[in-house]
Amino acid sequence: MPTRPCWVEIDTSAFKENYRFLRSLVAPETELMAIVKADAYGHSLNLCAPAAVSAGARWLGVTSVEEGVVARLACPTARIAIMGGIFPGQGPAAIEHSLTPVVWDMGQVDEIENAARTVGGASGSVPVHLEIDSGMSRQGVAPGEIGPVLARFGGDSPLRIEAVMTHLYASDEAGGETTGHQLQRLEDAVSQIVQEHATRPQWLSVGASAALLGTDAAAIATLAHRYGLKPMLRPGLALYGLAPHFSPAFEAGEFPESLSAAQGSLRPVLAWKTRVASVRTVPAGAEIGYNGTFVASEPMRLALIALGYADGLDRHLGNRFSLLVRGERAPIVGRISMDQTVIDVTEIPGVEPGDEVVILGSQGTEAVSAFDHADVADTIPWEIFTRISSRVARVAV
Repeated sequence: MPTRPCWVEIDTSAFKENYRFLRSLVAPETELMAIVKADAYGHSLNLCAPAAVSAGARWLGVTSVEEGVVARLACPTARIAIMGGIFPGQGPAAIEHSLTPVVWDMGQVDEIENAARTVGGASGSVPVHLEIDSGMSRQGVAPGEIGPVLARFGGDSPLRIEAVMTHLYASDEAGGETTGHQLQRLEDAVSQIVQEHATRPQWLSVGASAALLGTDAAAIATLAHRYGLKPMLRPGLALYGLAPHFSPAFEAGEFPESLSAAQGSLRPVLAWKTRVASVRTVPAGAEIGYNGTFVASEPMRLALIALGYADGLDRHLGNRFSLLVRGERAPIVGRISMDQTVIDVTEIPGVEPGDEVVILGSQGTEAVSAFDHADVADTIPWEIFTRISSRVARVAV
């Protein structure tokens, strides 16, 4: 049966090219973990995880054990890190599907260790990534509390610390002062781990897209090499074709070459589209949408499209944003409804039912980006992508 015409196109070739481009920016010994959490930032885990592996990614990062199971079915040979940790009762599934959990408290260590012992896991046979809270106060063990956690590893424990990780929460700030403080706290933790833990971790996992494309990647690599570890970076947004915006912006002469190259090389992976459902002409004075927030000042030609806030279109865009039809910008008029939106096509000749409308992507010489949406909705591109509803089909192109 034909479906309601509201869909997302996923360009897996663009995803692969983006991964390879990012790979080209780092040294051969640096690992890139492709972040495909939150259903690949709303792009479809089932489409993007295999694309990442096809492009050369050995590591995938997901939110949860549930996502990890889906990723394992799609990518049987990949290493899969559970970035959000594991919850009570999830240890057996993590072991069964060879998932690598991030841990930072005793309950998580208990959960995965008990599951490993149940299946007779040998000493050091189950890798985990130990997260350090270097200042974000979100997840991770505080540097001063590492000792008791370290005591749980080694000996006959089936667990081993494969990577030490943290999350840089201000890599998109050009000054870098906050990141410098974080890396110092991380170094204190790494130094303690290397001194007190019998088995040296393999990886130092630090930094997302902003770190990779900004100025932090070199400092991360230097820190890793100082302690005999290999650096691992975890790009997300850049994989999907967007270079992060830095605030404050880099001053003249300080703009990183990697960021400049990314702005010219990264290709958007997602295009969001719908179709015109009907077209009507209304007289001057006609009220449009709920509560009549838009009143026609002259006769207008309006197109109804099969798209609303239940599909993920931010309601704040009503009367403030334009979509693309026939290669031209058509303003949204009135409030966005749950399932429908009205656009003004008075100045666009020939619009008719069935015409393609682009919500996010390009058409002709015009383009609408996730940053465009985010700027008007007062949010960030990550949210624009991930709020696209699951009822909107993802189609590989």
